Amino acid sequence: MEAARHSAATPVAPPLHVAIIMDGNGRWATARGLPRTAGHRQGAEAVRRTVRGAGELGIRYLTLFGFSSENWKRPITEVTDLMGLLRLYLRNEIAELSKNGARLRVVGERDGLAKDIVELIEHAERSTAGNTRIDLNIALNYGSRGEIVRSAKLLAEAVQRGELKPEDIDEASFARTLMTDGIPDPDLLIRTSGEQRISNFLLWQSAYAELMFMDVLWPDFGKQHLEAALAEYAKRERRYGAVAGG
Repeated sequence: MEAARHSAATPVAPPLHVAIIMDGNGRWATARGLPRTAGHRQGAEAVRRTVRGAGELGIRYLTLFGFSSENWKRPITEVTDLMGLLRLYLRNEIAELSKNGARLRVVGERDGLAKDIVELIEHAERSTAGNTRIDLNIALNYGSRGEIVRSAKLLAEAVQRGELKPEDIDEASFARTLMTDGIPDPDLLIRTSGEQRISNFLLWQSAYAELMFMDVLWPDFGKQHLEAALAEYAKRERRYGAVAGG
């Protein structure tokens, strides 16, 4: 009985890696009679709160879905505003990231981004490279299906060059060609706004992630919502295909 009480009182370690699909900026703005761009601006504030909160809660890796490869289909005015916000974030947030001990890494196809944005990304990554409290990964111009196709091509080219035998290709070698190489797979994947889909985000990496769909719109998201997600995560038993209890 004493052992059971001790076990129940033992705090559960936070997930090593939390990934978040930040959804609901447009609906947040529409509900207030504001342009969608206002929702995106408020969403940037939510990013700041969440990065700070994740570091305080002991989360080691945080990956945010910032802009998908499909988002280019949105109205040009909205895309332009999003790119402007991205520029502001990359210019102005380095000090805040360093204050929170956050190392920034951007995951996605950089070829589709403006040259000055790529330069800002590279500068931000260099400037925060020494921070060790939390790794902040932002997926920009990212689509998981495209990432998987890209990895298959890289492996095929390696085989063609004679650097790799087809029979030597396994899950580990495939994972090393992904854009997230060096980042552990997410333990918990959260989507805000109440939508229940993962929208071409980290399809390979999330094979065994716990999925959580929260009704809060992204601009309202903060540390308290992250804490609630971690509390729910702590109740779940992760079996990785095994039988419950081992």
